[in-house]
Amino acid sequence: MGSLVVTHPFHPLSGCELEILYVKRRSDALVFVCASGAGRSVTLPQAWTDRGVAAEEHPLAVEGPCAARALVNALVSRGADQDGGGS
Repeated sequence: MGSLVVTHPFHPLSGCELEILYVKRRSDALVFVCASGAGRSVTLPQAWTDRGVAAEEHPLAVEGPCAARALVNALVSRGADQDGGGS
């Protein structure tokens, strides 16, 4: 189905490319349900993505939220590994 980039300047995944799982209509708008890592999904309105109108310039660097998300995913994965291997 493809992928999109989160463009909303204050979204934690801003600047991240996400796989689109499916698209649905809410009221008059399209929303995208995307894979966000660790078996989770996120629902984004079209306007918050590169599929909508271009977002305004924002002061936050893209690398920060993406690095934070990667850290959270690693910690969640590490916790799952520790829970499954104990005696």
